[in-house]
Amino acid sequence: MYRYLLGSLIAVLAGFILDLIFGDPSTPLHPICLIGNLISRLEKWIRGNGDAGEPDRIKENQEIQARERRELAGGTGMAALVIVISTGIPAALLAVCYHIQFWLGAAVEAVLCFFLFAVKSLKKESMNVKHALEADGLEAGRKMVARIVGRDTQALSETGVVKAAVETVAENFSDGVFAPMLYMMIGGGTLGFFYKSINTMDSMVGYKNDRYLYFGRFAAKLDDVVNYIPARIAALILIVSAPLSGLDGKNAWRIWRRDRRNHASPNSAQTESAAAGALHVRLAGDAYYFGKLYKKPFIGDDDRPIEKEDIARVNRLMVTASVLSLILLGAVKILLLTAAARLAGV
Repeated sequence: MYRYLLGSLIAVLAGFILDLIFGDPSTPLHPICLIGNLISRLEKWIRGNGDAGEPDRIKENQEIQARERRELAGGTGMAALVIVISTGIPAALLAVCYHIQFWLGAAVEAVLCFFLFAVKSLKKESMNVKHALEADGLEAGRKMVARIVGRDTQALSETGVVKAAVETVAENFSDGVFAPMLYMMIGGGTLGFFYKSINTMDSMVGYKNDRYLYFGRFAAKLDDVVNYIPARIAALILIVSAPLSGLDGKNAWRIWRRDRRNHASPNSAQTESAAAGALHVRLAGDAYYFGKLYKKPFIGDDDRPIEKEDIARVNRLMVTASVLSLILLGAVKILLLTAAARLAGV
């Protein structure tokens, strides 16, 4: 047990540093891409006939209910398969590597952890939005922000583009940085892939539209569960990091206390509200997804107009919070290692 705890600590630290240096590699062999392909293939296999997502063609109430049950069961089965495969393969790989040699296991686990972090890529992609707006104007900014958000971007104003980028950094600090880090600190790369498989499913099928309302429900609810505690801790770390980043920690605390539930998701507004308060800007509000308007409450106060420089500010906050998270979680892990070493007589 002590060896695995030590190996996972080394792996998380090394993976985080590798991510800061190299960022997320763009390759079809990236484990998250492979998980995404697995989700797509399983969805096609389970649904088969291709009529999913078109309930308007089914007129009889009993048939509608039967179809909804099939969709829910199919989506639940798909989620179970994705989790088992996505978690089982890394677990088996690490077990073999650690059995062969400790440092081989730690090295392989470090690479797996590296694939699960998104600090540099999140910063790079969001800053690309800022640079596109500054260099090439609004249309370029819309195209760039479309790479990192799920909403429709064709009609966004410059304010809308900037706000979307800021919201993405704030929200993804939790599920792209802190939550994977927390799960990896607890259970190494194996638990990290358990988390990431659920998070990837949510991003692909967790929509409340005709196609995924029932098929993606289990994945979406499971994502809410695994992110419930991490999102709240992540928000508190953003609040503590705000004054360290030259931002307003006191206002971040105030807005978080007030607006942390201003979202349909139980988790998304946690970090968004902390960031909005730290920046003294207003985020969220109505947005279009797949051509449909979704009414959303605002998060934060409109103390000043949001501006392009806020993308740089929220990234500074995100990076500071990421480093602070590593220090805090690493310290807790070292305390556990010390206790485990005493129990093992090491």
